[in-house]
Formats: sequence, C-alpha cells, structure tokens
Amino acid sequence: MFMSCDAGTSTPVMRLADSPAETVPFLRSFFENLGLTLALLPPQAEIPGSYWGAPEAGLTGHTLHARPDTPLTSLLHEACHYLCMDAARRGALDTDAGGDVLEECAVCYLSVLIADLVPGYGRPRMLRDMDAWGYSFRLGSAAEWFERDAEDAREWLVSQGWLPGVA
Repeated sequence: MFMSCDAGTSTPVMRLADSPAETVPFLRSFFENLGLTLALLPPQAEIPGSYWGAPEAGLTGHTLHARPDTPLTSLLHEACHYLCMDAARRGALDTDAGGDVLEECAVCYLSVLIADLVPGYGRPRMLRDMDAWGYSFRLGSAAEWFERDAEDAREWLVSQGWLPGVA
C-alpha cells in the first residue's frame, strides 16, 4: 500500500509531449470507450480540476484535462480515479476524486496495468515515474509494491469487475 505522495518532484517523468505521436489518439479512443473525454489544453493553460495544480491532470465531470507537460503517470492516475468511482461520484466530480485508501491503491494498480497498453510508455516506465513523482511505498518502490504488496488493490479491482477473479 502507498503511504504518501509529494507532487512536484524535480526528477524527470515522461510528459505527454514526450510520448510517441500515437499516444494521444490511443488515449483519446481508449478513454472515450470508457465514458471519459480527454481534453487537451494548450501549453501554460490552466488545468481545470487539477488536484495538485498544473501540470498535473485534472478531472471535471466526464472530462480529463491535460496539457503537453502533463506527466503520463498523472494522466493515467486521474483517469483511473474516474474509472474506479461509481456513477453518482462521477456526476459530481470536480477536482477531488474522493474515495478511500483501498480505492486509491486500486487506482494506482489499475493505472500500472493500463500503462502497459499505452504506446511508448509501459509498466516499467510507469513504475519509475510513480517513484519519481513522489509516491512512497512500504516496500520502498512502486515496483516492489506492485509485485509484492498489492493484493488488496487487486482484490478490490476484482470485486468491482475490473479484473477477472481467480478460481
């Protein structure tokens, strides 16, 4: 389980502008299929619904806001918050996704799984970016947490229908 996070690290993370050209169309289509619209903003624009402030992604209603300098980890994390919440919370969504600690862990886990689908990104880079961004895990790294301490997050995702159960 994660213990804390500290946005605004100076360690480089992959930004949307650094990703391959096919990343944005892929993300736009992927999220649209799940009911979430990706709104790309110009550089230096305010990011509506950003919990941590620019350049971090923001959520308002059914829209995920980002600009070229938004970290991919932030974009995926906020998208997964949207995916993990119920319809009532989505309807009132503005900046703070809410949820409890277990849901936050599930959001982190799901975002790592989705990172594997994103052209030019992938799980290893997502896990490094989570560490660079400032997540702090009991086992010392996002990779260690994902591999050895995320059973509760997986179980939550199974209970919500995001992952198949294990018989």
